[in-house]
Order: sequence, then C-alpha cells, then structure tokens
Amino acid sequence: MGSTMDKIKGAANEAIGKAKQGIGEATGSERMRAEGALQEAKGHGQQVLGDAKEATKDAANKAAGFLNKKL
Repeated sequence: MGSTMDKIKGAANEAIGKAKQGIGEATGSERMRAEGALQEAKGHGQQVLGDAKEATKDAANKAAGFLNKKL
C-alpha cells in the first residue's frame, strides 16, 4: 500500500474511532469507547506509517538525484 493510501485509511480510522468513543460516552458503553480508542490508535499508526514511507521515498529520490549529478 502506498503512503497516500496509508494516510487516507489512517485518517478514516481515527475519525471513526473518535466517533465510536463519543457514542460510547453518550450511551455509557465502555466496550464502544474501548473499540473507538483502539481504532483511533490504529489510524494514528497508519498515518505514521504513511509518513515514514513518504520520507523514505523522498530520501531515496534525493540520493538518486545526487548520484546522477555526480556522474
């Protein structure tokens, strides 16, 4: 999966997780709040992974550009 897709899925999971937490608080459901917190954390992890993939790709492109200039 590409970095953009990771970021999109991460943002969606964070939003859904926050919504579940809100529903859990409103209904008094500890299970729903816990599921929401877990899903929000999963989304944050996906976004971090997307950022890392993007940074790695940028670094590789810069290194390749540097090597091409030296040749």
